[in-house]
Amino acid sequence: MPAMPSASALTLAAMLGLWAFPAAAGMLVDAATKAEQLATSGDPVGAHDALREAFGTFSSTLPFSIGKATFVADPPEGYGMYTPRPNAVYKPGESLISYVEPVGLSWRPIDGGKVEAQFTVDLELLNDKGDTLAEQKAFGSFTFRGFVRNQEVFAKLTLSVEGPPAGEYVLRYRFRDAISGAVALSDQKFSIVP
Repeated sequence: MPAMPSASALTLAAMLGLWAFPAAAGMLVDAATKAEQLATSGDPVGAHDALREAFGTFSSTLPFSIGKATFVADPPEGYGMYTPRPNAVYKPGESLISYVEPVGLSWRPIDGGKVEAQFTVDLELLNDKGDTLAEQKAFGSFTFRGFVRNQEVFAKLTLSVEGPPAGEYVLRYRFRDAISGAVALSDQKFSIVP
């Protein structure tokens, strides 16, 4: 039977593991450490800025995708500022308002030290069998410019569905990052009732 390691050997191994962790921790852990140091030294704005910059850098490495897509009762007032619709059942001609958050946008530098992100949105209306009933390219176009890679980005998309009979449908929005060319889909099921 092999000998069991002593408690001191286990403690040493655990300490070595902890010492090795920060070297491989990554940009977010490094930024959090820096932010804590800035905050405890009396620089809360510097702490905030360090975290924001690291989050923007990290987010731009993520694959372009859709983080949240939901029907809302009223037009959203801002990022995360919306009233979810209690259901996805609509009357003919009623407007479908979607709140959608893209994730992993690409940013490029522009004049004056600013950065820019852009995406377009194509629309496709599908029946419950997956057949395309209608589509529109460049249904929406969005550009964001500023001095930071803002991650609080959302799209408000409004569609008035006239003509289709009562039934089950899928509203598909195809988001295209204008800088990277990456595409992300948002599918929202809904019903039309008489």
